[in-house]
Amino acid sequence: MWVVGEDAGIEVEALGWGPGPRSARWSDRPLDDVLASGSGGLARYRCTMVAIAPDGREVVADCTLDGSIADRARGDGGFGYDPIFVPDGDEWKSRNSARALAAAALREALWASGAPAAS
Repeated sequence: MWVVGEDAGIEVEALGWGPGPRSARWSDRPLDDVLASGSGGLARYRCTMVAIAPDGREVVADCTLDGSIADRARGDGGFGYDPIFVPDGDEWKSRNSARALAAAALREALWASGAPAAS
């Protein structure tokens, strides 16, 4: 049986491109701490997905969505760092979230590998 896993997190230039996948465990006040790093600074969401075949072969996809840090939290939707992340471009989330990009890339990688799960 194939197994798929993923992890995602925000990376902020002013924080040495961290905290990355440790975003959920990085701070007890993560939004405040990222905002304190400076609004307008470069940031990106990164998502990595891996599919492991029954024979142990790994197929990996890693994608980022570029943007910046807002000057304050905005909106009441989303979760995690969404209220302070300003993506490059418009109407991004439904088509271009880091997870959506990674899932599409993983599907393409699986297809290229000949995995039956990709069809």
